Amino acid sequence: MEQRRSRPTNNGRRRVTPPASLPPQVRRPVPRTARPAAGRPQGAGPSNGQPAGLRLTGLGGGLFCAAAMLVLGLLDQLVFGASLTLYGVLFLPVCVLTALWVRGGDVLTAPVVVPISFAAGLFPVADGSGGLLGRLMGLVTGLATQAGWLYGGTLLAGMIVLVRRVLWVRARRSRG
Repeated sequence: MEQRRSRPTNNGRRRVTPPASLPPQVRRPVPRTARPAAGRPQGAGPSNGQPAGLRLTGLGGGLFCAAAMLVLGLLDQLVFGASLTLYGVLFLPVCVLTALWVRGGDVLTAPVVVPISFAAGLFPVADGSGGLLGRLMGLVTGLATQAGWLYGGTLLAGMIVLVRRVLWVRARRSRG
Protein backbone atom coordinates (compact mmCIF):
# COMPACT_ATOMS: atom_id res chain seq x y z
CA MET A 1 0.00 0.00 0.00
CA GLU A 2 1.41 3.36 -0.98
CA GLN A 3 1.83 6.00 1.69
CA ARG A 4 1.16 9.65 0.98
CA ARG A 5 3.69 12.24 1.96
CA SER A 6 2.59 14.59 4.67
CA ARG A 7 5.17 17.22 3.73
CA PRO A 8 5.90 18.57 0.27
CA THR A 9 9.40 18.03 -1.08
CA ASN A 10 11.71 21.03 -1.20
CA ASN A 11 13.49 19.98 -4.40
CA GLY A 12 16.92 20.45 -2.83
CA ARG A 13 16.38 24.11 -1.95
CA ARG A 14 17.55 25.33 1.42
CA ARG A 15 16.78 28.52 3.19
CA VAL A 16 19.82 30.55 4.14
CA THR A 17 18.12 32.31 7.04
CA PRO A 18 15.00 31.24 8.89
CA PRO A 19 11.84 33.26 8.33
CA ALA A 20 11.38 36.50 10.26
CA SER A 21 8.63 35.02 12.43
CA LEU A 22 11.23 33.12 14.46
CA PRO A 23 12.97 34.75 17.46
CA PRO A 24 16.30 36.49 16.83
CA GLN A 25 18.28 33.71 18.56
CA VAL A 26 17.26 31.30 15.81
CA ARG A 27 17.81 33.77 12.97
CA ARG A 28 21.49 34.24 13.82
CA PRO A 29 23.78 32.87 11.09
CA VAL A 30 26.05 29.97 11.96
CA PRO A 31 29.65 31.17 12.47
CA ARG A 32 32.27 29.79 10.10
CA THR A 33 34.32 28.30 12.95
CA ALA A 34 31.45 26.07 14.14
CA ARG A 35 31.37 24.10 10.89
CA PRO A 36 33.37 20.87 10.69
CA ALA A 37 36.72 20.95 8.96
CA ALA A 38 36.84 19.71 5.39
CA GLY A 39 37.80 16.07 5.07
CA ARG A 40 36.81 15.18 8.63
CA PRO A 41 33.62 13.34 9.44
CA GLN A 42 31.00 15.22 11.49
CA GLY A 43 31.35 13.04 14.62
CA ALA A 44 35.15 12.88 14.68
CA GLY A 45 36.99 13.86 17.84
CA PRO A 46 39.17 16.94 18.29
CA SER A 47 41.81 17.59 15.67
CA ASN A 48 44.69 17.37 18.17
CA GLY A 49 44.48 13.57 18.27
CA GLN A 50 42.82 13.27 21.70
CA PRO A 51 39.66 11.18 21.89
CA ALA A 52 36.44 13.10 22.37
CA GLY A 53 34.99 13.02 25.89
CA LEU A 54 32.31 10.44 26.49
CA ARG A 55 28.93 12.13 26.89
CA LEU A 56 25.69 10.32 27.61
CA THR A 57 22.16 11.65 27.44
CA GLY A 58 20.06 11.60 30.58
CA LEU A 59 18.46 8.32 29.53
CA GLY A 60 21.83 6.86 28.51
CA GLY A 61 23.32 7.84 31.87
CA GLY A 62 20.45 6.14 33.66
CA LEU A 63 20.79 3.00 31.58
CA PHE A 64 24.56 2.94 32.09
CA CYS A 65 24.22 3.34 35.84
CA ALA A 66 21.46 0.73 36.15
CA ALA A 67 23.30 -1.78 33.96
CA ALA A 68 26.59 -1.22 35.79
CA MET A 69 24.98 -1.69 39.20
CA LEU A 70 23.08 -4.77 38.06
CA VAL A 71 26.27 -6.34 36.69
CA LEU A 72 28.20 -5.41 39.84
CA GLY A 73 25.43 -6.85 41.99
CA LEU A 74 25.48 -10.10 40.04
CA LEU A 75 29.28 -10.30 40.28
CA ASP A 76 29.12 -9.56 43.99
CA GLN A 77 26.59 -12.36 44.43
CA LEU A 78 28.62 -14.86 42.40
CA VAL A 79 32.15 -14.07 43.56
CA PHE A 80 31.83 -12.67 47.08
CA GLY A 81 28.59 -14.22 48.31
CA ALA A 82 26.45 -11.05 48.36
CA SER A 83 28.60 -8.70 50.42
CA LEU A 84 26.49 -5.58 50.92
CA THR A 85 29.50 -3.55 52.04
CA LEU A 86 31.40 -4.37 48.84
CA TYR A 87 28.30 -3.50 46.84
CA GLY A 88 28.15 -0.11 48.56
CA VAL A 89 31.84 0.55 47.92
CA LEU A 90 31.43 -0.34 44.24
CA PHE A 91 28.45 2.01 44.06
CA LEU A 92 30.60 5.10 44.65
CA PRO A 93 32.72 4.93 41.46
CA VAL A 94 29.60 4.24 39.41
CA CYS A 95 28.07 7.41 40.88
CA VAL A 96 31.14 9.44 39.97
CA LEU A 97 31.28 8.06 36.42
CA THR A 98 27.59 8.67 35.87
CA ALA A 99 27.86 12.26 37.10
CA LEU A 100 30.91 12.89 34.90
CA TRP A 101 29.71 11.20 31.70
CA VAL A 102 26.24 12.74 31.40
CA ARG A 103 26.26 15.65 28.95
CA GLY A 104 25.91 19.21 30.20
CA GLY A 105 22.27 19.73 29.27
CA ASP A 106 21.15 16.53 31.02
CA VAL A 107 23.51 16.65 33.97
CA LEU A 108 20.74 17.20 36.52
CA THR A 109 19.39 13.70 35.85
CA ALA A 110 22.44 11.99 37.36
CA PRO A 111 21.50 12.41 41.05
CA VAL A 112 18.02 11.12 40.23
CA VAL A 113 19.06 7.91 38.45
CA VAL A 114 21.80 6.96 40.89
CA PRO A 115 19.53 5.84 43.79
CA ILE A 116 17.20 4.06 41.36
CA SER A 117 20.18 2.16 39.99
CA PHE A 118 21.33 1.29 43.51
CA ALA A 119 17.97 -0.36 44.14
CA ALA A 120 18.01 -2.12 40.75
CA GLY A 121 21.43 -3.63 41.40
CA LEU A 122 20.50 -4.60 44.94
CA PHE A 123 18.04 -7.26 43.72
CA PRO A 124 20.68 -9.98 43.19
CA VAL A 125 22.56 -9.06 46.37
CA ALA A 126 19.57 -8.83 48.73
CA ASP A 127 18.93 -12.03 50.61
CA GLY A 128 15.43 -13.34 50.27
CA SER A 129 14.35 -16.92 50.34
CA GLY A 130 10.58 -16.90 50.39
CA GLY A 131 9.56 -16.14 46.84
CA LEU A 132 8.65 -12.65 45.70
CA LEU A 133 7.67 -11.31 49.12
CA GLY A 134 10.86 -12.67 50.69
CA ARG A 135 12.95 -11.05 47.93
CA LEU A 136 11.15 -7.70 48.40
CA MET A 137 11.68 -7.89 52.16
CA GLY A 138 15.38 -8.54 51.54
CA LEU A 139 15.48 -5.55 49.20
CA VAL A 140 13.85 -3.25 51.77
CA THR A 141 16.23 -4.53 54.43
CA GLY A 142 19.20 -3.99 52.13
CA LEU A 143 18.09 -0.45 51.36
CA ALA A 144 17.66 0.28 55.06
CA THR A 145 21.00 -1.17 56.14
CA GLN A 146 22.97 0.30 53.23
CA ALA A 147 21.41 3.78 53.38
CA GLY A 148 24.79 5.31 54.21
CA TRP A 149 26.30 4.14 50.92
CA LEU A 150 23.15 5.19 49.08
CA TYR A 151 23.14 8.69 50.56
CA GLY A 152 26.91 9.05 50.17
CA GLY A 153 26.88 8.09 46.50
CA THR A 154 23.89 10.31 45.77
CA LEU A 155 25.54 13.22 47.59
CA LEU A 156 28.78 12.62 45.68
CA ALA A 157 26.95 12.61 42.35
CA GLY A 158 24.96 15.69 43.40
CA MET A 159 28.09 17.67 44.27
CA ILE A 160 29.79 16.78 40.98
CA VAL A 161 26.63 17.69 39.10
CA LEU A 162 26.31 21.06 40.85
CA VAL A 163 29.90 21.98 40.01
CA ARG A 164 29.48 20.87 36.39
CA ARG A 165 26.19 22.74 36.04
CA VAL A 166 27.66 25.99 37.41
CA LEU A 167 30.60 25.71 35.00
CA TRP A 168 28.24 24.89 32.11
CA VAL A 169 26.01 27.92 32.83
CA ARG A 170 29.03 30.22 33.12
CA ALA A 171 30.42 28.96 29.81
CA ARG A 172 27.06 29.53 28.10
CA ARG A 173 26.80 33.05 29.50
CA SER A 174 30.32 33.94 28.36
CA ARG A 175 29.58 32.68 24.84
CA GLY A 176 26.69 35.05 24.50
